[in-house]
Amino acid sequence: MIKHSELILNRDGSIFHLHLKPEDISDTIILVGDPGRVEMIGKLFEKTEVTVRNREFATITGYYRKRRLTVLSTGIGTDNIDIVVNELDALANIDLATREPKPEHRTLRLVRIGTSGGMQADLPLNSLVVSAKSLGFDGMLNFYANRETVCDLAFEDAFRRFMNWNSSLPTPYAVNASEQLLQLFSGVNFVQGVTISAPGFYGPQGRVIRLPLAVPEMNEKLEEFSFNGQRIFNYEMESSAIYGLSRLLGHEALAVCLIIANRVTLEANENYYPKMEQLVKLVLDKLTS
Repeated sequence: MIKHSELILNRDGSIFHLHLKPEDISDTIILVGDPGRVEMIGKLFEKTEVTVRNREFATITGYYRKRRLTVLSTGIGTDNIDIVVNELDALANIDLATREPKPEHRTLRLVRIGTSGGMQADLPLNSLVVSAKSLGFDGMLNFYANRETVCDLAFEDAFRRFMNWNSSLPTPYAVNASEQLLQLFSGVNFVQGVTISAPGFYGPQGRVIRLPLAVPEMNEKLEEFSFNGQRIFNYEMESSAIYGLSRLLGHEALAVCLIIANRVTLEANENYYPKMEQLVKLVLDKLTS
């Protein structure tokens, strides 16, 4: 039995942070950072069954093209993803009444839709990047046993050697996307590459405001890195934990990001909202086709 201190429930039986019950979620869950984007996606649903909000975690479950979907906001960062993915898995695979794992595993499809910054000069603004692999700079997955069983260790080794990785930084980990979901997003609208999940928006992504960087040449080297034809396309802040935890827990995961800035050419699209709406519609159609 899982102890009360390890799996905390609210008085109404919902799980601690998300405030959801097992019947509130679908098998396909769209993850977004911004709670406002949950409302935007929810407006596209033909019918809404569940609307819940606690802190930055907003959830709507409803129907799109007669398929049941859940959209949930995670807030920013892999620390929040640690909460979200573990609690979603508990809703799917733990009997909350007995606090014991269910006899049959329920597999969730977790698809992140987000914004990101491009890391290659030949990746134009408004590109749609599917993260075939996510490279975590956050170190979060290293706190879990057996993480090496779900990671691309050869890629990690090549990356650390090429970068002459600073030992004072968290050890990077690399996890592949779900092959099943990659197949859905292999069309001409999307490009596939390696995505970095950074543990911050400023220094960890090479931005300088008033504080100098420990590794000021990092972004230049990231732009040059390639391993077996795989290049680093973009920065964001969540996909590595989504991929790593999903693999360890037996779920399918994918991230699709809109490039709203290019860190090499120094361009940005500040009015990206119409493009994000187009991406949301593309993803919904792919998931329900």
